[in-house]
Amino acid sequence: MLLPLVLVLALTPPTSAMTVPGAEHQQLTHLADLTTTGLVATGHTDPADWAGLTSAALPVPGAVPGIQIDGYFPDTSRTNTNHGWHDSQFVVRLPDRWNGGLVVTGAPGVREQYANDRAISDWVLSRGYAFASTDKGNTGAQFYRDGRAVEEWNHRFTQLTLAAKKVVSQRYGRAPRRTIATGISNGGYLVRWQLENRPHLYDGGVDWEGTLWTVAGPNPLTFLPPVLRAYPAYLAGEPGAHEAMVAAGFPAGTEFLWDYHHRYYWDLTQRIYREEFDPGFDGALEAGVPFCASGTPACDADYSYSDRRRVAGPAVSRVALTGKVKRPLLTVHGTYDVLLPISQDSDVYAGMTPDRLHRYYRVEQGTHVDGLVDAYPDRLRPLAPCHRAAFTALERWLDGVRPPASATLPRPADVATCPLS
Repeated sequence: MLLPLVLVLALTPPTSAMTVPGAEHQQLTHLADLTTTGLVATGHTDPADWAGLTSAALPVPGAVPGIQIDGYFPDTSRTNTNHGWHDSQFVVRLPDRWNGGLVVTGAPGVREQYANDRAISDWVLSRGYAFASTDKGNTGAQFYRDGRAVEEWNHRFTQLTLAAKKVVSQRYGRAPRRTIATGISNGGYLVRWQLENRPHLYDGGVDWEGTLWTVAGPNPLTFLPPVLRAYPAYLAGEPGAHEAMVAAGFPAGTEFLWDYHHRYYWDLTQRIYREEFDPGFDGALEAGVPFCASGTPACDADYSYSDRRRVAGPAVSRVALTGKVKRPLLTVHGTYDVLLPISQDSDVYAGMTPDRLHRYYRVEQGTHVDGLVDAYPDRLRPLAPCHRAAFTALERWLDGVRPPASATLPRPADVATCPLS
């Protein structure tokens, strides 16, 4: 079990001797408050990096004093411009009152190392965990220019985990008693991949709607092109278009979310990930033509992964998931997710994993980003409370108490809570 919160003793090594192994550069700062309240005031986070990921009602805990280390590992790409540095940036936070644990996470989407500060860092720091987050080695809508960029994500997560464990030992005089991987969306994918491929580094993980990449499908390149074809027809009122949207995985009842996702997510996501895994599809173009009409030459709306699998499949295979997790994993995913539709993602992944090591909670009316809850409070619910409930259940599981069975979780009267059973 985790240790009670204890003040760091004077016998621990001086902070001047703390170094992040392998880092090319680091900056260490003692801060009165490591939560986003304090970090915004002192300039030690980037609110734009976590904008839209959480609902306004998500509480911020009280002040957590401690140390923040910002830095970067050696890299040549420069998509992340935070601090005027290059890519492979990280942040490590070490609370003065430590519970013996370490939480490691990676950025969702193509965001940067501060993206999880509101959703994850605030809460785990308030409970005494040390925290570490990576930008995954490349960021932004042109992340694919880094070359085999998604492969680098996995490397950078492993690299930071190893380094953060050493830093924790330097700070507190002993290694973490428990290391937990967690993350949202692409960060959830990293949790799955790490527990499949680097399980010796972790005690368990919590996957918040992780992206599913499989060679045979489904993956985003199998379900996004059909919706890019069907949605304009749906807007035009063409017969069968709504049925085509539902068949692609976007359930009836989520129509109120479709326009927003069409404008901001579906087209861009398809084009940049297709460019990562199949750059030759559009010839000399880079990431296709935004919002091209079906029938236009080399249009991503007409992309067929099954037809292009001979080309794209080998690249996908290098990052594909198998479901063979070797440490306890809990997954939460919203039934109203219309970026990574649940039927094409976590429903499938749950069928790939061993029951004895996996619990899967389908969250009714949860969507991909909690920021949308503020716009539709009567039709959506936040996933953050469910992530926290799953995290707490993982802690108990690691202490010997098995979590509730996998289930679909109905909307509670109070959406700030999330009973798992």
